[in-house]
Amino acid sequence: MQVSTPSDKQSESPDPASTGDPAPRPTRRAFSPEYKLAMVAEYENAVNGAKGAILRREGLYSSHIVEWTHARDAGVLTGGSAESAVPAKRVKRSAEQVELEKLRRRNEKLESDLKKTRMALDIMGKAHALLEELSESTDDEPPKTS
Repeated sequence: MQVSTPSDKQSESPDPASTGDPAPRPTRRAFSPEYKLAMVAEYENAVNGAKGAILRREGLYSSHIVEWTHARDAGVLTGGSAESAVPAKRVKRSAEQVELEKLRRRNEKLESDLKKTRMALDIMGKAHALLEELSESTDDEPPKTS
């Protein structure tokens, strides 16, 4: 009978840190279009209490389902070729497109602020007119004598 010592175990399976090899990096999961479509269909057909169980069972987040539903509705998930399983790279926008989008968002915000300011001025004008009217009506009344 042979007794194993800690030094024997080290020689059997070397530790990556002791050999100088870097630890393996985790890889990102990739989902096929068929899997995405199946999960979206199962999630949509499940009752509210079972939806969370499906996500936990598969190790998914609700954001996955939302993203895949939008992709399905846009026609991106066809469930066909293996090439479609690879996520498409985002198209880089030119500096002009980025600036244009930024200016549009700023314009929308400024228009919203202007609308709020106009509404506030309108309310202030009405309040001023009401106070003027109340002030005139108190001037017209004779003072009460007791």
